[in-house]
Amino acid sequence: MDHGSPPSFISNPLAAVQHALTPYTAFEVAGQARTKWFREQGYGYGAEQSTKPHTLGFALADSPVALLAWIYEKLHDWTDNYPWTEEEVCTWMSIYWFSTAGPAANVRIYYEAIHTWDDSGTETKVARVSREGLQRYIGGVKLGLSHSPKELRLLPHAWTRTQGDVVYEKTWETGGHFFAWEKPDHLVEDVRGMFGRGGGAQGCVAGKDGY
Repeated sequence: MDHGSPPSFISNPLAAVQHALTPYTAFEVAGQARTKWFREQGYGYGAEQSTKPHTLGFALADSPVALLAWIYEKLHDWTDNYPWTEEEVCTWMSIYWFSTAGPAANVRIYYEAIHTWDDSGTETKVARVSREGLQRYIGGVKLGLSHSPKELRLLPHAWTRTQGDVVYEKTWETGGHFFAWEKPDHLVEDVRGMFGRGGGAQGCVAGKDGY
């Protein structure tokens, strides 16, 4: 899922000028429509998980049918017409249902992303993970970007590049939110392109030459 913000004339004037003068591509225009659909029609789950995660969690832990409905909806809507088999769906359900933490554990991160609390006895309220924090520039970290047309939030590429030092970027014609499951060959190509010999992050691991 894309993160980022419009390039600023203060922090990155060259990128801001390029963004202002360059028309959006067909991929980016379609991406804005996809993002609008998700924000208006597909984010109800996020509102529930970020405000009342344990209320939802009791239902998911109590009923396999509730868990199936909650997860399968996303397998259907968040992929690029991926042909899910019954075995695959049951495998995904089993990962949630039979995990040690239980099917309610995964919804908690949404709550933590938007709430603050007293941390380690200090008086300062802090958020350990936040959406705003994910959008800020992080220098010194080599960043790779991979864009799929059926991702849920698709921002203009210039926005996503404001997150850090981008050394690899790829736009795919197919694929959705569950990228590693739908298109494992794309993921492999991305990793090799970024970390392999000649890639932007080659040599980032001491003693490795990219192969």
